Amino acid sequence: MNQQTESYRQAHREALWAIALAFGYFIWWYATAYGFSPSPESQALPELYWGVPLWFLLSCVIGPVLFTLLCALMVKYVYRNFSLTTEEDGLESDSSTLNSSQTHTSQPNPDHE
Repeated sequence: MNQQTESYRQAHREALWAIALAFGYFIWWYATAYGFSPSPESQALPELYWGVPLWFLLSCVIGPVLFTLLCALMVKYVYRNFSLTTEEDGLESDSSTLNSSQTHTSQPNPDHE
């Protein structure tokens, strides 16, 4: 039972990290898209960086690259590989796999060439 509760804790921790990263990305996008865009009253064209406005560069180019890297780091350092089955589930699945492999034999289909 202790192993199962530890698995649940780890799964909840991973889910919270994923939600926090998604929420962080939304905040990043909203802040850079609307925070760096020119005001509606302004008649001047925005300053361009590599041919695009700064708000677009930050929210649609740098943001996805940054958060993809953060996601990779999260998977590498936060997520853990653990079994989702318990010993009882493992024993039941082993016996059902054995029974199903004995009942289903692989025979060629005579209609298919």
